[in-house]
Amino acid sequence: MKNILPAVARPLTLAAAVSAVALAGCTAPEAAAPASSAPAPATASATATPSATASSGPWGDFPSAAEACKTISEQAAGASLLPMSAAQGKTAELEQYKAELSRTAERVPDSLKAAFSKLNQVAVAGLSDQTVYSSGKFQAAMAPVTGWIAANCK
Repeated sequence: MKNILPAVARPLTLAAAVSAVALAGCTAPEAAAPASSAPAPATASATATPSATASSGPWGDFPSAAEACKTISEQAAGASLLPMSAAQGKTAELEQYKAELSRTAERVPDSLKAAFSKLNQVAVAGLSDQTVYSSGKFQAAMAPVTGWIAANCK
């Protein structure tokens, strides 16, 4: 048992550090702009894709920037904590976290869909393969999400 603990502790420590970084850059805007207001700031329009669908607004399926920023930040941080839930043996809770992460991946703005879906896949893969964390795969998948948060959630 002693040999297993350090192997589990390192990825969990890394996951906690990544969570702290993700949450540190996230404070939602003071007030969300109404849908009929002036164009979005340059940072938001720079991240928009030309293929955005009519059903997906600048904040995806979220009604406001504040809600998008809050949910995306929480879910990204939660993705880094999935191994901790698995290590604690909380199967029902783990399944709920995985389902919430998948739902968020479907709701994010089009400019973030591919990156958040990749984060979701890598985080779930990390449940059975801890090298996802030690190899840098998780950090690489998290980087575009934290970049989006930094650019859009001031």
